[in-house]
Amino acid sequence: MATRLGLGLPQNKQYDIGRDVPDVARAAEEMGYESLWVYERALFPLDSSQGLYDVEGLPWPESYRGVAEPLVTLTLAAAATRRARLGTSVLVAPLHVPFQLAKAFATLDAASGGRVVAGFGTGWSLDEYAAAAVRPFEQRGKALDEVIDVCRAVWGADPVSYEGTVTKLSSVAVAPKPARPIPILLAASNSRALRRLVDKADGWLPVSAGAERIAAQWRELQDLAAERGRVTPLQSVLRVNASYSAKAYDGADRALFQGDVDQIVEDLVAHAAVGLDEILIDLQTSARDAEELKDVAAAVYTAARAAGV
Repeated sequence: MATRLGLGLPQNKQYDIGRDVPDVARAAEEMGYESLWVYERALFPLDSSQGLYDVEGLPWPESYRGVAEPLVTLTLAAAATRRARLGTSVLVAPLHVPFQLAKAFATLDAASGGRVVAGFGTGWSLDEYAAAAVRPFEQRGKALDEVIDVCRAVWGADPVSYEGTVTKLSSVAVAPKPARPIPILLAASNSRALRRLVDKADGWLPVSAGAERIAAQWRELQDLAAERGRVTPLQSVLRVNASYSAKAYDGADRALFQGDVDQIVEDLVAHAAVGLDEILIDLQTSARDAEELKDVAAAVYTAARAAGV
């Protein structure tokens, strides 16, 4: 069975969100992409004391200087499409009030006919946590646990009751309900996060790090699931942040998914062999505008399918 392919929607500052998101979403669905994805970057600190991904000295990329809100972006895509699944990879869950986030996801799923995938992570930006003012950064793991629990409760049958640190629900009715159970996927790498994933979530959202490394992490996660007695299979969606160029990258230092269409597809083939369910390809940072994004997305999709992905 072929690996499902998804496409990252245009959220960055070079795009006209109201025009380009529906346009790219509609075109991607027609090309054959089975899912459409967004990510979250709440702000861009102009004088940050923290490097990208909390790596000292690593600058934030210019592409983060203005990223459209993820659920608004997905709503625009939902209205323009009929079949493609609509996912977040990832939404930084602790930046949001749990009840309001759960209701927003439920409403979007009901409106789209059951196409939403909730991909959550804890994030790493101290500035984003300070701006959101929901939970301290030090409580991000517990905050994610509460978001997951509130979502499960709110998406389930009425009456809804839940008591957490910031959420208190006492025998209430909440509607609309999702059209079907919304899968929750988590970005996870350390041991505590992996245990949370196995115990509380439906699947895994890794980021491309080389096929061998992803394969090893996938085996580790499946072994942990067996060890903890999980019966339901884990879903998996790999995020690929591609750096496209019209000409092939000529050099031994080529990064993963860097170069022309053939080079990107070469890396897709290697990662598809790992056996994950789906690969999300985000090309938006290397496209000048929506027209180029659509052209490259179509070329990558056609070449990937021809190569057996």
